[in-house]
Amino acid sequence: MKRISIYLLLLIMVSCNPQQREENKEVSEVEHGIVFSENEKFGGWPANNGIWVWDNEILVGFVEADYKETKGLHTYDPATAKHKYARSKDGGNSWAIEDAYEHGQTAWAHDNNVSAEKAEPPKVLDKEVIDFTNPNFAITLQRHNNNYGPTHFYYSNNRGVNWHGAYIYPDLGTDGIASRTDYIIDGEKEMSVFLTVAKSNKREGRVALARTKDGGVNWKIVSWIGDEPEGFDIMPSSLRLSPSKLLTVIRSRTSNGQDFLSSYLSTDNGETWEKLKDPVADTGQGGSPPALLKLRDGRLVLAYIYRSNYGSRVNIRFSSNDGLNWSDEIVLRYGDGTNRDSGYPRMVEREDGKIVLIYYWNNVNKKGAHPYRYIASTIFDPNLWD
Repeated sequence: MKRISIYLLLLIMVSCNPQQREENKEVSEVEHGIVFSENEKFGGWPANNGIWVWDNEILVGFVEADYKETKGLHTYDPATAKHKYARSKDGGNSWAIEDAYEHGQTAWAHDNNVSAEKAEPPKVLDKEVIDFTNPNFAITLQRHNNNYGPTHFYYSNNRGVNWHGAYIYPDLGTDGIASRTDYIIDGEKEMSVFLTVAKSNKREGRVALARTKDGGVNWKIVSWIGDEPEGFDIMPSSLRLSPSKLLTVIRSRTSNGQDFLSSYLSTDNGETWEKLKDPVADTGQGGSPPALLKLRDGRLVLAYIYRSNYGSRVNIRFSSNDGLNWSDEIVLRYGDGTNRDSGYPRMVEREDGKIVLIYYWNNVNKKGAHPYRYIASTIFDPNLWD
């Protein structure tokens, strides 16, 4: 009798807790999938290469390499690392893998170990790109190392089927540029690029906004975003909110190793920046780059991974006031044995309004699971939290 009473009490408590019911409903409507996974292979770092969407067609870059046990964090053989792309034509439900070299990305880069016999050196872009506003246009920046670069870039006019380049990205009088891909198209010949730049000690890094107005031939630094940090500010994810307003969220680390996400707002098209309240105070051991997206309904969504050797998790937050304030953390994925060698998210909104979030993942802490890192997806409806 006592056991039945306790059971009924627990049932009543859960039934009377609408928040618990809503969380259960939300989790059941979040779909996790696999973009790339192969035995004896390592898949990683979608945030380094970029993501693009055209209605229900999605293209995302990542690194593929041979799996190799190491003393460091990343269990891969750098000598075998190659840039790859995953393409979906059904909104992220299925994926085909493409080789970046075969599609025109022929220069050596960090984690793109093209052999000396096959590698083509980056050259200077001496003729302007025809039209940045071409709906099938894409550009990707690739670095030679994490600290001072250099950086080169490719562009495509046909959704990444063919890439033009590699072209040298100039250092612009800095201590070196070691950038991933974060850009905003401002016009037919005008583009804003958020760069990770070496600090004065040649270590990563700090963030600058640069702009071209002549189709990519010449670039100029518009502003530095924040002072040079003692730790680092790297890997921004940025949005244009209006003709004069820009928002960026940055992967940040203090000098004593605390990882978090910082945020800055410009109301004069990037000339000056105001530091906002940090969207995320703690991103775990090793930290996470952000993925920032503006939804069609005007809300912003921020994705990141909390990294932990004892179980990483995939999280989002929403903002209804252009990033001035953020919701509490919403956990989309956890509890499947993932150590901290995970994350680096990128995301897009597909035609039906659902979000496709891409990151790398593993199950190494789960008994009997393969240790290999793979590229994962999480698809969810942002209206669940409207």
